[in-house]
Amino acid sequence: MRKRHLSKVLVLGLSMSFLAACNGGQQTTEDEGGSNGTVTVLGVVVGEQQEKLEAALAPFEAETNIDVVYEGTDAFATLLPVRVESGDAPDVAMFPQPGLMTDFAAAGQLIPITTFLDRADLETAFSDDWLTLATINDELYGVWFRASVKSLVWYNPQAFTAKGYAVPTTWDELIALSDRIVAGGETPWCLGLESGDATGWVGTDWVEDIMLRTAGPAVYDQWITHEIPFNSEPVKAALEQFGDIVLNPDYISGGTVGAISTPFGDSILGLFDDPPRCYLHRQASFIASFLPEDVVPGENVAVFSLPGIDPEFGTPVLVAGDVFGMFNDTPEARAFMAYLTTPAGHEIWASLGGFISPHKNVSLDVYPDEVARQQAEILANAEIVRFDGSDMMPGVVGTGTFWSGIVDYVGGDEVDSVLTDIESSWPTE
Repeated sequence: MRKRHLSKVLVLGLSMSFLAACNGGQQTTEDEGGSNGTVTVLGVVVGEQQEKLEAALAPFEAETNIDVVYEGTDAFATLLPVRVESGDAPDVAMFPQPGLMTDFAAAGQLIPITTFLDRADLETAFSDDWLTLATINDELYGVWFRASVKSLVWYNPQAFTAKGYAVPTTWDELIALSDRIVAGGETPWCLGLESGDATGWVGTDWVEDIMLRTAGPAVYDQWITHEIPFNSEPVKAALEQFGDIVLNPDYISGGTVGAISTPFGDSILGLFDDPPRCYLHRQASFIASFLPEDVVPGENVAVFSLPGIDPEFGTPVLVAGDVFGMFNDTPEARAFMAYLTTPAGHEIWASLGGFISPHKNVSLDVYPDEVARQQAEILANAEIVRFDGSDMMPGVVGTGTFWSGIVDYVGGDEVDSVLTDIESSWPTE
């Protein structure tokens, strides 16, 4: 890193030893093989969210005079391997899940970040679960920047107050509330599985959340790595417990036909009808972008954690998110990765909305509304965090037969048949 960049990164609050690690204690110049003052980044963030990402990175550019050349694409999983294979890899990639990052790391195409960042500083910034999610073959390859909290139940506090409902804190209380709503002649749940070619993914999130709550994180980890078969008893039990809700004609707005045909982004709208079509909706934090314009966070929409089931495992949190990995070992790329470990960029994007940070040192005060703060607090307090299982499985399963198997199950296929079909699709190599 050029000397003028070092002095300005110091302004961001990084320690001198931390900065020295970023360039091995050496200064480089253009003639010595240094980069040209830019860092190229490829990611999936586009549109309004890209504008927020660029705002989060603006202080880095201003303080270092390093230009961040960001390219957003909705064909990331296709484009990145082509770029890498042709020798045109970006300096840094913003991976939407750790699975693809793992492939590049295993092939020796990514740079372990602990070759230039201090492990102790990373442990100060991120919990062990997040560090583990970016660890491949005992090497740490990624810096997490954006999290999606999935283990959420959305509800309308005004509708709850009108009916005298209380937020459940256990699974038994959740089912008792559902039964109470049915007894009152109404429908407890809205659920939409339709998502074009990705139809069914919403149901996989349900099963993953239930697996974490019934079988625990160790068995969950064995499941997503195929150390236990997909048709093993813990998976069957989780799918059937999801079935207790989705296959109950009294529980789901529109029944199973409605669940299969309702677009996932529309299903939350039933909370705000008059009278409500439903009172509960389990969905990730990103569903906030589908809320009606007249919905006011904290007034007529709020969230609570999907309750635990087995007390041994508490209330785990299922997540998705974006992790940055580095292909090209340049001083500018090292400085960029170092910036991502500081709270600065996280807090900027969090303040703009639509963003939850996995960084331990981001203040809850920066979030723009009560519901965003609720989600950040749920994530910060989680004792067990696991990444979306279908995103961690081989694509033919996780984004293939698992998705379609959910639709088959909700459509009436027998549970053992569905799970055996998914199991038989798991790649043998």
